[in-house]
Amino acid sequence: MNKLSAKERRRIVLTSIFCFFIIGLSIISSVGNIVSIREKSVQKKELTKQLEELKEEQQTLKDDVEKLKNPEYAARYAREKYLYSKSGEKILKID
Repeated sequence: MNKLSAKERRRIVLTSIFCFFIIGLSIISSVGNIVSIREKSVQKKELTKQLEELKEEQQTLKDDVEKLKNPEYAARYAREKYLYSKSGEKILKID
């Protein structure tokens, strides 16, 4: 049977400790990266939803701009929204 000298045992123990330390750091780093990736994924979903809402709002505003180019629509819109009236018209506000 081959017996290891004290120097060889110490070298094996130190090498084992060093390997476990490196493996531990790798695991901790991997877990941190996984958590970060999940947070970014959730953030991406929220931002994608927000982007879609903003695109819909932008399209609505573009449609409103096109409608307001029509003088008749603009006049009716101003009368309804801002209570402007034609001469001789009376405005009754009903809430």
